[in-house]
Amino acid sequence: MHDEFLCHVTAYGVCGGQRIGVPLGTYRAPTLALALWWLRDRATWIAERLDPSPESAHFPAGALAPVAESVPDVPATLRAWRDDVAHQDLVAEHLAAGRLLRVATRDDTTEYELLAESVDALRMDRALPVLLGAAPGPETHREERPLAASAATAAAGGHEYRRHPGHTDRQRMTSEESLGETIRLGRLHG
Repeated sequence: MHDEFLCHVTAYGVCGGQRIGVPLGTYRAPTLALALWWLRDRATWIAERLDPSPESAHFPAGALAPVAESVPDVPATLRAWRDDVAHQDLVAEHLAAGRLLRVATRDDTTEYELLAESVDALRMDRALPVLLGAAPGPETHREERPLAASAATAAAGGHEYRRHPGHTDRQRMTSEESLGETIRLGRLHG
């Protein structure tokens, strides 16, 4: 059983021609339940800041304008992820098994990422090369790969999970491959 979980929320965008990540929060959860609660809370936090109520007293009349229909609806996607009880059960099983969880969604300028991983699994990753007599290096990684959702299913509002093919044991992914190692959530309607 994995007792502690390290959770991160990051926004990625392009600045000066380079992809930049801006940390939006980190939490070391002492239990699985608290890790899941924090991830759902951060999804809500991002959604409320991207899609505030126009009737709110915090905004003068006419200060907010709707985005084009072609722009992915990140707030609705995050709220749907948060509210999908069956999906949250799958996420809990995934984390409890010691696997990395990455949930990412994007609009026209920014990618939002929720990330959680077992602290015990991180420790095991560091200790395994030493125990096997190999020098630790970038080629080592956990044998269990993250789950991924197919883009077509996610866009339809569902979540279909499968193991990622094509990665051999002890092979580290490149940053391009890591995009495929994502629970990708797209536009819910359309």
